[in-house]
Amino acid sequence: MCGINGAYSYRPAALEVDRGELLATRDQMTARGPDGAGVWLSDCGRLGLGHRRLAIIDLSEAGAQPMHSADGRFTVTFNGEIYNYLDLRRSLEARGHIFRSHSDTEILLHLYAEKGAQMVHDLRGMFGFAIWDAYARTLFLARDPYGIKPLYYADDGGAFRFASQVKALLAGGAVAREPDPAGIVGFHLWGAVPEPFTLYRDVKAVPAGHSILVREGSGAEAPLAYANIAAILSEGARAATEGREIGPVVRDAVRDSVRAHLLADVDVGIFLSAGIDSGAMLGLMRDVGHERRIAVTVAFREFRATAEDEAPLAAEIARLYGARHLVRTFEKSEFEADLPLILDAMDQPSIDGVNTWFAAKAAREAGLKVALSGLGGDELFGGYPSFRQIPRWVGFLKAASVVPGAGRAARLLASRLAPAAVSPKALALLEYAGTFPGAYLVRRSIFLPFQLDTVLDPGLLRDGLARLQTLKSLRATMTPDPKTAVSRVAALESANYMRNQLLRDADWAGMAHGLEIRTPLVDFELLKALAPYQHRFRGAAGKRALAEAPSIPLPDAVVNRSKSGFGVPIGTWLARAAQMKAPARKGDVSRAWALHVYQASG
Repeated sequence: MCGINGAYSYRPAALEVDRGELLATRDQMTARGPDGAGVWLSDCGRLGLGHRRLAIIDLSEAGAQPMHSADGRFTVTFNGEIYNYLDLRRSLEARGHIFRSHSDTEILLHLYAEKGAQMVHDLRGMFGFAIWDAYARTLFLARDPYGIKPLYYADDGGAFRFASQVKALLAGGAVAREPDPAGIVGFHLWGAVPEPFTLYRDVKAVPAGHSILVREGSGAEAPLAYANIAAILSEGARAATEGREIGPVVRDAVRDSVRAHLLADVDVGIFLSAGIDSGAMLGLMRDVGHERRIAVTVAFREFRATAEDEAPLAAEIARLYGARHLVRTFEKSEFEADLPLILDAMDQPSIDGVNTWFAAKAAREAGLKVALSGLGGDELFGGYPSFRQIPRWVGFLKAASVVPGAGRAARLLASRLAPAAVSPKALALLEYAGTFPGAYLVRRSIFLPFQLDTVLDPGLLRDGLARLQTLKSLRATMTPDPKTAVSRVAALESANYMRNQLLRDADWAGMAHGLEIRTPLVDFELLKALAPYQHRFRGAAGKRALAEAPSIPLPDAVVNRSKSGFGVPIGTWLARAAQMKAPARKGDVSRAWALHVYQASG
């Protein structure tokens, strides 16, 4: 886990790479890689790569980056982990490849030398990387299928720049800061900026599951897709089976993913709540023989001796699975002291991530550099209310979506007849909820599209909505059609809320503390294994199968516990930080906090 950056002056008329800019970009990401730093410029001066290192695998200098192939042709800078690198190494060695380190980074050099761009299909892990080919004069970039690791770029028509953070690109001083209406409107819609957009017109995200090739003379080609969540779910629907019990399938697949995610040369801990996802992860850590089980639980002083306090039940889970349990208690004064640091650490504005900040801080205080998270369990196993609500809404309102404009007309009529009696969300259902993308927009949006004119300039709003193409973009994330209601919602949640919000928050909040957060339930091989069974995760079936995956199943007190969600005290703290005068509903807090975060990001 690291911070990477680079620049390629691919046009003859472009200036050579500025070493000072390269270093400024790299060192903006010092928190991502406190264990070491590297920089390299090609002999011609037109290509430069930077790296900040958080040493997890092969802690020696042999794992330092940028890393070169033995013949000097290829150079890589890499952020992430390749969990199947030992299997890949054995296969490559059998074909005659000779390794000089024990790092997963070197795998990338050998695979690219052998397979070129197709090498991405061999990788199991989370990654953003760039490989320079000195003979072909090309720069190849790739990002993992789920988008766990970030990778951003800017292309001014003569030079191509990239980095793990938007703020790092800006810190170099050569990337324009012109606002992007799509990023601004997208943030106000969702509470996070949807990729490939950022707040800046000249900075884009490499889309998840895509690669980019930059050639000398002609520059960057369009991002090329190599992995698609909806496609895996669609293939799974065609291979769906009803005969086999789902319990053993879930057990084997999730255990395999947990085992893979424990690969490290340092201790690997876990964020432990009182919920199913993290509890099951801990039980499976025990099952695969992981001996140093260190579980970190965040508690809040305001919750002590109340039903919302997760620490007591988390302690029971830790005892059940023989883990060393560390509880870190936070209170309002520490939140207030950390708030400027939290806002500064956000690479792009987000309404979430504060809870992950606390968990990462606690884990790093405990001496950990790696922690597992149960993130992704709700998206994969159907744990959100959206899995029930969205299909129900679409079933009720599908007829309205058949007639163009009928839903909008009904919404306008209802708002005029009873403006105070009908909530904005209910009105939005009339206009949007006849389709899965529209219903998802209503379910997850912070500000509804017709509310945005109260907080944004009309011209900016019009331009931003035109560039976003929100419903079209949502439809693309569930194309090809996953066939079943459960899988359609899973595709929408995974490729939108999880990718743009939860995974990005885990990255910035973890990296701010020099902590690598790993997500065994966000794994493409796991998705492939479970896709043929996902249609059977209706209701509570999926989460119950996960709870029963450890050889010692989670107790009923955990399985039947209602989700506490994002509430008091963090919700109250955020409301006060956003200068809300009284306790309010979650939606009101989210909107007020979104405006506060956006103002702070400027």
